[in-house]
Order: sequence, then C-alpha cells, then structure tokens
Amino acid sequence: FAYISQPIECDTSAIIADALEKGKRVAVPKCHKTSNEMDFYFIKSYDDLSPGKYGILEPVPERCEKAVDFSCGLCLVPGLSFDLQGYRLGFGKGYYDRFLSDFGGTTVGICYSKCTMGELPRGTFDRAVDIVLTEKFSNRTGS
Repeated sequence: FAYISQPIECDTSAIIADALEKGKRVAVPKCHKTSNEMDFYFIKSYDDLSPGKYGILEPVPERCEKAVDFSCGLCLVPGLSFDLQGYRLGFGKGYYDRFLSDFGGTTVGICYSKCTMGELPRGTFDRAVDIVLTEKFSNRTGS
C-alpha cells in the first residue's frame, strides 16, 4: 500500500516503480467524492492513474482491482510531519487515520528529517505508524 506523492511530500515514485518492476502488488488510494474515506486499488503502472478529488493521481477503478484484505502488508503513510512516537500531521481530513484503524500490517511514515518533531498534538482517532522513516534515520515506534 503506497501513496502517490505530491511535491511537498517525499517522492514515492521510485519506490512504486521498483516494486512494480519486481512484480510486487502495489495498491494506491482513491478518495471518495462525498466522504473522507478512501479505497485502495492495485495498479500495474502509472497508466492506471488519473487526477482525482484533489488533483492527485488516483487509480481508475475500471482498470484496477480493488484491495479488500487489509490484514497484512506494508503501508507507506504520507505526512507533513511525524513525531518520534509515530503520530502524524497530515492535511486534516482524517483519511489515513480511518484507513489505519482497520489495517493489520506494518505501517511506515515517510517524511523529511527536518519535518520530524519530538511530539505532535494528537486526537482520539489519530493512529501512530510502526516506523518513521526519513532520509537520515528510521525510528521504530513500538505502536
């Protein structure tokens, strides 16, 4: 499970390309138009994507298989900032917190080291990632 990065985020294009080249299954999110929820779809290439709700490339459902098993796997989680406990500051809509509440695999938050904090404010529904990964360090959070 990956995300299509935006210019402000760590670039995931090489990670996705490498995984696809190695024959791994890669699922990326598609945001619902009427709610703050998302579904993940398996893609075979960037040709399976088109601009979605926020102008972000999203899978075209007619070309992709919908992911339904979230009991295991690796999920790359975007964030503007992460703290050392694995909590994140996102764009404020709660898409990933909702998704992560039912995800049973390993979660990895990716951001630049200068965007990490000792501690971020958090709410009741915020979900921590298992690992925070930057270009300079990784931190297993124990969540």
